[in-house]
Amino acid sequence: MHNGIERTIRDRRTIRSFSDKEISEETLIRLLNAAVWAPFHSRAEPWRFIVYMKDGRQAFADAVLSTYTQEELERYGEGARYEYEQETPVHIIVVIREDKHPGKMEDALLAAASLIQNLQLLAWEWGMGVVWKTHEFNREDAFKQKAGIMANEKIVGTLHLGYFTPDKIPKAKLRKQAEQLVTWHRG
Repeated sequence: MHNGIERTIRDRRTIRSFSDKEISEETLIRLLNAAVWAPFHSRAEPWRFIVYMKDGRQAFADAVLSTYTQEELERYGEGARYEYEQETPVHIIVVIREDKHPGKMEDALLAAASLIQNLQLLAWEWGMGVVWKTHEFNREDAFKQKAGIMANEKIVGTLHLGYFTPDKIPKAKLRKQAEQLVTWHRG
């Protein structure tokens, strides 16, 4: 296998257990500034970011827990709050502007997915892991309101980000070889 981007693509894993090492605002801005080089087809970049770190993670936990039923709060609330406020260093909500034109909306959604992949790959090279969630709370009005999502915006994903320790990297899952997935038209 080659070094460089191919190795990063193959080695990257979803990380759910983060170390206590803080991510600085400078590092986070550098990461986002690189990630925005994803391709997009509109005249303006279709995305924006809402970032929760340090004590701001409480507001993220509050937004998530606002979507829980009373039973879910009693059963999972304390654990979820701890996970979002203590165990995960940074939460990033990636949003795009909604567009009534289906093609433009699809372009924005796919561009934001490319941006997220850029972010995941670069974070991995810097020793950070990412969980990209499209959890049910992303579609709840209570969450959107508390998180500051505007009426004309759609959440593409919530990213949970932190440094990882090498001994907690999950093993690779097998992938089908491209030869099994290609339909050839050779003329």
